[in-house]
Amino acid sequence: MTFRLPRRRHGIHSLRGKLTLANVALLAIGIVAATAVSVMGMRYYLLDQIDSQLIKTRDSLGGSELTLREIDSLSMLSFVRDRLIPAQEDKERSAGTVFAAVDSQGEPIGILGFDPSESQRDLAKAVGDPRALTADSEPHDVTLDGSTYRATAARLGDGTYALLAAPTDVLHQGVAKAVRLDLAIGSLLLALLACLTMFSVRRRMRPLEDMVETSSAIAEGDLTRRIPSSCEATLEVEQLRVALNSMLHQVESAYRTRERSAAQLRSFVADASHELRTPLSAIRGYLQLYDKGMLSDPDERKRAWTRVLAETDRMGRLVDELLTLARLDQQPELRFRNVDLSRLVREAADDLRVQQPDRPVEVAAEGSLLVRADESGLRQVLGNLMGNVRTHTPAEVPVRLGVERADGVVRLCVADEGPGLAADDAARVFDRFFRVGGGAGSGLGLAIVQGVVRAHGGEVEVATAPGKGLAVTVTLPVRACAGQ
Repeated sequence: MTFRLPRRRHGIHSLRGKLTLANVALLAIGIVAATAVSVMGMRYYLLDQIDSQLIKTRDSLGGSELTLREIDSLSMLSFVRDRLIPAQEDKERSAGTVFAAVDSQGEPIGILGFDPSESQRDLAKAVGDPRALTADSEPHDVTLDGSTYRATAARLGDGTYALLAAPTDVLHQGVAKAVRLDLAIGSLLLALLACLTMFSVRRRMRPLEDMVETSSAIAEGDLTRRIPSSCEATLEVEQLRVALNSMLHQVESAYRTRERSAAQLRSFVADASHELRTPLSAIRGYLQLYDKGMLSDPDERKRAWTRVLAETDRMGRLVDELLTLARLDQQPELRFRNVDLSRLVREAADDLRVQQPDRPVEVAAEGSLLVRADESGLRQVLGNLMGNVRTHTPAEVPVRLGVERADGVVRLCVADEGPGLAADDAARVFDRFFRVGGGAGSGLGLAIVQGVVRAHGGEVEVATAPGKGLAVTVTLPVRACAGQ
């Protein structure tokens, strides 16, 4: 079954789109907040300037105790212009300060004998009661013919009131222009930020896209793929890349190990079945001959019975060796104690001399050499090595057994001067059921030796060449050695 990762999406729901939207939204909020603060500050500052001028004029008029007649001359020019140039009255309302005089009831009073102008009447009407305006410390907003003004009042020495109004339309227009300008610049900044964010995020997201491509390739079966390094990756992305590559390496190693173990198991089961089938077939054949009465001669029956017993013993030994390998694969708990390895070597040599009296046996294992090991396991190692010598070398071939302590380890060596092995055969000598040229034996002896030695934390090595014999060296580590 092929696994496919979802296709990458670059729309608004992708990480790239969400990051872009988040940046644009944050900048938009910042622009709106900055614009609002700046506009409010500018409006407050300009209004404060207008109010300060009006309050200064009001305080000057109120503190001077001038009468209306005395200040007629101050407004003469503006009043005459207001009367003689009525066509520009609307323009002056929006461009200049409006001055009007009213009585205590708020009714407009003429100045210099002229009737109040329309703008003065509108101002008096908008203000209403001048006493409230005079008592207030801050100017008020009033509307004159659709235009906004800031108005205040001062009480004169003769009981009349002078109304002062300054236009604020220019202020509001300036604020509106500033808002439009800020919004226009903010929109350009948002567009620029969106483009830059998309470009930057695309560069920063490239390592993640490589991870997606690598994961897709691995999901399709390419376990050798790794996430490439990127010069544009951030620290966190680079850490993620290294961690994922380490994980992928472990996954690949575990997968290869599992595949290799499964292949070895299949081969082991097939070889074991083949090895067990041979003695079973022989036993079944002899039993069938006996059952059909074809073994009428006593000598034939005796020979058949001897062969059945031999094949039974062979099958028993094979089953025992298979059980030994199975226990070694399960990493059994060994019974470690001080064992005299020199004594075991001498006993193995004596056994070999008894079994093959004509074989020259040389032993270099004088004195006592104690090791911390499982005695039965070491005996099995020596027994299998001796059995390998008996099975695969002629009876007159010399054998050397030696044991020594050097460099903090103990080395056991069993060497013969037999025909030796080719390089290809030597590489497979520890494989289960491997027999050179299909020779005698079960092919499990050296595999058991390797399993036992590894259970002790040691190593097994072979040195051989065609015509130069075979030397097997067992090395036990320092922690497995005991002081003499």
